[in-house]
Amino acid sequence: MSLIDKIPSMSDASLGNLLTNARHLATAGGPKQQADAAEILPALEAAMAERKAAKTAAAAEKRAANKKPAAPKVAKA
Repeated sequence: MSLIDKIPSMSDASLGNLLTNARHLATAGGPKQQADAAEILPALEAAMAERKAAKTAAAAEKRAANKKPAAPKVAKA
């Protein structure tokens, strides 16, 4: 099983750590490390973006569900 296959089962913290390490190796690693990082970076970045979007959507739904209706306006005489 490749590392890319394990991405969906990783925790958010593990995925973030792996993404940070891959970005570092892409610039500061040896030639093989840079090639490996370049191979996995698109999948890691896509997974992180997907998880962030899902969290944002869930938070928006939660805010909408908890929002109290506005009080009716009273006409002033």
